[in-house]
Amino acid sequence: MAIGIRTYRPLITGKTHMAATGHYLATASAFRILEQGGNAVDAGVAAGITLNVVLPQYTSFAGVAPILIHHAGKQETVTISGLGRWPRSASIEYFNQHHGGDLPAGIMRTVTPAAADAWMTSIKLYGTMTFEQVVTPALEIAEGGFPIPASLHRALSRAGDAFVGDEGGGLPWPSTQEIFVPGGQPLATGEILVQKDLSRTFQRLIQVENDNASHGREDAIQATRDFFYHGEIAQEMVDFCQGQGGLLTMEDLADFHVGVEPPVVGSYKGIDLYACGPWCQGPANIQALHILEQFDLQAMGHNSSDYLHTLLEALKLAFSDRHNFYGDQDFVDVPMEGLLSHSYAEQRAATIDLHRANPEMPAAGDPWAYQGGKSDGRTLPQPEPVAGRLEADTSYVSVVDRWGNAFSATPSDSLGNAPIAKGLGFILSSRGGQSWLDPNHPASLQPGKRPRLTPNPALAMKDGKVLMPFGTPGGDVQCQSMVQTFLNVVEFGMDPQQAIEAPRASTWSFPNSFWPHAYNPGLVGVEGRIDAGVVEDLRGRGHQVEVWDDWTSRMGGMCAIKVDQGSGGLAAGADPRRDGYAMGR
Repeated sequence: MAIGIRTYRPLITGKTHMAATGHYLATASAFRILEQGGNAVDAGVAAGITLNVVLPQYTSFAGVAPILIHHAGKQETVTISGLGRWPRSASIEYFNQHHGGDLPAGIMRTVTPAAADAWMTSIKLYGTMTFEQVVTPALEIAEGGFPIPASLHRALSRAGDAFVGDEGGGLPWPSTQEIFVPGGQPLATGEILVQKDLSRTFQRLIQVENDNASHGREDAIQATRDFFYHGEIAQEMVDFCQGQGGLLTMEDLADFHVGVEPPVVGSYKGIDLYACGPWCQGPANIQALHILEQFDLQAMGHNSSDYLHTLLEALKLAFSDRHNFYGDQDFVDVPMEGLLSHSYAEQRAATIDLHRANPEMPAAGDPWAYQGGKSDGRTLPQPEPVAGRLEADTSYVSVVDRWGNAFSATPSDSLGNAPIAKGLGFILSSRGGQSWLDPNHPASLQPGKRPRLTPNPALAMKDGKVLMPFGTPGGDVQCQSMVQTFLNVVEFGMDPQQAIEAPRASTWSFPNSFWPHAYNPGLVGVEGRIDAGVVEDLRGRGHQVEVWDDWTSRMGGMCAIKVDQGSGGLAAGADPRRDGYAMGR
């Protein structure tokens, strides 16, 4: 079933290689590396580091970067857990005693920086180029500057919105203001942003690599990585963090390394779906699609009231399980086999009332019964409504190359949530704000534990070959926009650009992933392009619908690349809701 949707952007097609990322300059960086002979991993890392430069309101070189890689030559599909861990001195008791049970905005939410390790580990294990080669496009932009786009200016100008710290009132940190708000005025659209400290950081890392070049490419990259986590840069990060009252130590950095882990895998109508583990929300994509596979979505009609109602109720079920079961599997026994069981999905689907919305987050299911195990007895009470913002940071990178490799990554960490580390030009990861201070919660704060992360790249495969890497920024809207885009392609025959531009809906009937975990039972956001009659029908079924802008960045910024497995042709789309662009040849 093919549905034609008029798009504002052309579908980008090619035969050799393709990149689609959250910013046009990052896409250009990826394309440059591909044209130089680099593979998808080289290009993806180059684009990701460029995003750290051109989207500082959404990403950081010392932030997070969960990654999915398919390496055709090695016949491997792996995840790289670009997510930091809480310092060893952090604990629920500490925050209860010193901060009155709050996770204060800023440096106190710092976990070990992970993105730098994720980028370097990716190219070391699966790339072909040096760190200097892949970082050079980003270095040139940081050193030479680039014109401030309207999106960054708006982010710098907001107060009390999704960008600024919880206390509102703009960017409170002098080290940040020096670069982005000089003289108390946010940089205007079109002004040139130069990030000299960040460029010097890149140059220092390049020098270490060059000093170790005689040991071979991989060892030189490892030495560069170690300089960041053990050497002078590590000490400077710790000194800055502790000078602001933070908890990070040299021991925390020395002990840290990203994980190279097998992906979580599910399927939808013969298409294999790959996600990172339950330390992020990625498996919720698979869960939602497993539930939706139980319904005849085509017969309902695209974005009909029946379709959107079923979609929203399925997402509620997936997010309920996310809330009740997902966490760092190094600390929590996550019943992933049961959660991804198609039999469990059938049982969950049977709880959906096709005529009436669940007015709150549904109760958790019993996935343990579907993997022959016994529950650990941990239960969470139904959450109470909590006021707060709906955060929407992060960006995304997708690349496919001529050899059949694919790269899918979701770098993140917002400029507004932590101060720039003086002299280094980046913020230290503030993803501790996605933890809970409830010791019974699977994503509770513990020393050395990873928060449960919202960024989650995805990869669709068929018959062992790449079909579509895809992903988006947007906090808790990520899975929701990803599921809708995937279904637009698979169920409704849209090309990637059509699938991305189609209007979207989102439910917020679950505790938000960001502190203080806002909970708005029953709330649904829809873009203004959704038919008014459909909106009224959804309201009649009990959904508390808010109509948002026709094209709102609150619905994320999808990117996707689809591979024609017959011809090998490539088709890519990028979301006009944000700054994304696709490019290929």
